[in-house]
Amino acid sequence: MKSKGSILIVDDEKGQRDILNLILKGEKYDVVDVPGVREALEQLERREFDLIMTDLKMQGQSGLDLLEKVLADNSQQCIIMMTAHGSVDSAVEAMRKGAFDYLEKPLERDNLVLTLLRAFERINLMRENRVLQKRIDSIATVPNMQGEHPKMKEVFRVIAKIAPSNSTVLIVGESGTGKELIARAIHEGSPRSDKPFIAINCAAIPDTLIESELFGHEKGSFTGANAREIGIFEAANGGTVFLDEIGEMNVAMQAKLLRAIQEKEIRRVGGKVNVSLDVRLVSATNKELEQEIKKGAFREDLFYRLNVIRVNLPPLRERGSDIKTLAEFFLEKYGKAAGITMDGISRQALKLLMNYSWPGNVRQLESVIERSILMAESNYIEPVDLPAEISAGGTPGGIDFDLPAEGIDFEKFEKGMIEQAMERAGGVIGKAAPLLGMSYKTLQYRLDKFEIERPEKRTR
Repeated sequence: MKSKGSILIVDDEKGQRDILNLILKGEKYDVVDVPGVREALEQLERREFDLIMTDLKMQGQSGLDLLEKVLADNSQQCIIMMTAHGSVDSAVEAMRKGAFDYLEKPLERDNLVLTLLRAFERINLMRENRVLQKRIDSIATVPNMQGEHPKMKEVFRVIAKIAPSNSTVLIVGESGTGKELIARAIHEGSPRSDKPFIAINCAAIPDTLIESELFGHEKGSFTGANAREIGIFEAANGGTVFLDEIGEMNVAMQAKLLRAIQEKEIRRVGGKVNVSLDVRLVSATNKELEQEIKKGAFREDLFYRLNVIRVNLPPLRERGSDIKTLAEFFLEKYGKAAGITMDGISRQALKLLMNYSWPGNVRQLESVIERSILMAESNYIEPVDLPAEISAGGTPGGIDFDLPAEGIDFEKFEKGMIEQAMERAGGVIGKAAPLLGMSYKTLQYRLDKFEIERPEKRTR
């Protein structure tokens, strides 16, 4: 049977040590006993013990001497003092100095067992707290995941708690908030960290190809399938699959994904054999999936499978106190990458950054700092080095707009904004969509709706 924990007994009376050995080994504890402080310190150099039980008064050095020496090296070591009736005052003094508890001799078995149970409850709680703090510290150092705001600290706390499990996770947040970084942090904090982490953006893959991308295909299963290809689920076996923009997946594919989650197996396109897999699924969306369910665009049963654990990632405008920390982090990162020594951000420029609403969130801030480093005329980023929409102190996009009394033609206004975004992005839909706060498919739909000709089409 597995040991309940390790205990070091320190007592100069052999008979007392023999009795404790008999009782504690019968309770399934791993026990080592020594006759004095010198031998105890030698044992502690060789190995760690969960708990130390020491007699208070012994020939030579006392239990108090051992207490002080041990706690000086390890302040969290759990120590129980054993004392005769006449030395209770000294035992109470030992507790003031850091001992967990004391037991009066002659020891009563029931009282001894109960005291040990309480001690190990405390030991296990402290151990869990250390592991949790270690995970939080490691997650907080993931690149680009900077933040001291309470909302971000809560995100880090949740990640540290859920990372070791195999439960599915749904990350909800606006575009540019760092959902993939959160997914990677969950993977890195899990027992799967030495296995693959594979991410895929559901919005960037045509509906006709997404099943093959996820589950793979057999040779000849469709035109162009010249060989067997495994999908990302097989490639990530033992690891983590991250499905970004899960809300863009079509309903037919949602049904196949649901089956894969429930059965823990997939079937390649054109295949006849099911392939069993061990994969943790983390997904993300910038949509309110509950609203998509009401519209019939998302399966309710799949939602509950994905939403076992939910991580709500706040937009940058809701954690404004982190803007300075993030800006300085990106300043150092991209300054080094460009070989440019930057001394900081001027007070006026920082004020403009703090006052901006950041519709593109952390991704937009990162892009702004990278650009500003290259544009800067000195070792400090000044207001003139920032993009016009920020340096002007206006609203996102540099639009300072009051609705006229007679109203506007909103469709014409929307079409104009889309044309501007496409122009700025060089006609690349994937770059223009984040500027407008849209998904790839939503912008594609609006381009068709307004019959906006794309630059790449004009070129061809």
